[in-house]
Amino acid sequence: MTPAKQVGWAGVALGFLAFFIAVPPIMVRSPVVIALVALAGVTAGVLAVRGGERRLGWGAVVAGLIGIAGGYAATQSGETNLKSVVVWGALLASTLRYATPLTFGALGGLFSERSGVINIALEGMMLIGAFFGAWGADVTGSWVLGIVIAIAAGAVFAALHALFAITFRADQIVSGTALNLLAVGITGYLYVQIYGTDGTPDDLPRVPDVNLPIKSVPFFGDVFGSLNLLVWLALAMVLVTWVVVFRTAWGLRLRSAGENPLAAETAGLSVVRTRYLAVMVSGGLAALGGAFLSIGFLHTFSQNMTAGRGFIALAALIFGRWRPGTALLATLLFGFGSALAQALPVFSPSGAVLFQALPYVLTLIAVTGLIGRSIPPLALGRPLPKS
Repeated sequence: MTPAKQVGWAGVALGFLAFFIAVPPIMVRSPVVIALVALAGVTAGVLAVRGGERRLGWGAVVAGLIGIAGGYAATQSGETNLKSVVVWGALLASTLRYATPLTFGALGGLFSERSGVINIALEGMMLIGAFFGAWGADVTGSWVLGIVIAIAAGAVFAALHALFAITFRADQIVSGTALNLLAVGITGYLYVQIYGTDGTPDDLPRVPDVNLPIKSVPFFGDVFGSLNLLVWLALAMVLVTWVVVFRTAWGLRLRSAGENPLAAETAGLSVVRTRYLAVMVSGGLAALGGAFLSIGFLHTFSQNMTAGRGFIALAALIFGRWRPGTALLATLLFGFGSALAQALPVFSPSGAVLFQALPYVLTLIAVTGLIGRSIPPLALGRPLPKS
């Protein structure tokens, strides 16, 4: 690691430290101390930029500015409010819950885009999964079958995207956008036809929580003591995805279809079949994220309930450079933004709606200001030439 890069990372750390020392459990109440720490981070960022590390340097500058703004706001708040908002165990447990649908969506997008097919339709696939997960659990009386039905519905819906993007060679962004609108129409129509104005039943089968015998352990018990089963499944799927995509023969074929499809065809690989399968796996995983919302988290379905989470998942995938581990870190960042947004209205009830925009602001910052140039698979978005 070059000296400039070391200085840049030190600047990022100082920016976060400026905020961290102002909140529980440390709670430094002096704005001067906060400002000095944050300005040290900004200075380190400037030095990193001058040393050639422009992306990391500007990231440190942004972190320093955010640190001084957040830290100053914390020093101006009452200690009681701070302690009610910044409860790290509960905040991190909430982060995992909010990150779970994003994780499933990002992993789904990874399969599709590693094969060379842009998947803007993650939002629609999640919405399809949310509705059919709730409906399937309702009609069968089983949350397990609800999940199975949601995955199947997501895979079938994704097959439409594959049909237009791969077979008909349509513009993949246009196809994905159209499917997002179609999902809103389908789920809205079926919801009104089946449930009318009454909504889904109150006794909708729910995915159970996993209660570990560590609730008495400080901090870890608050974070991991009681999490939904699908939260654990999402974390496990990150490892499974890494193994499948980067450590198996099928994963090698998947990546070759997204990097150099003509060479893959020459080697005897059916790129069309590989891409179809990848897109359908993508739809199933995204639908699983939607099912978590309806029968694992909120325990109900409402129209357009995904509220842009599919697009945030796509941003997390880009931020994570099409790798499962870094994509998980990105979803945790956005999940933390959502968790914090739910707690911040304690400071200002009238600003509650504004705080809800925090995850989307983080998304814009991530994809436009902090990640620099993220290099996608070489054949991403390029239709196969006609045979």
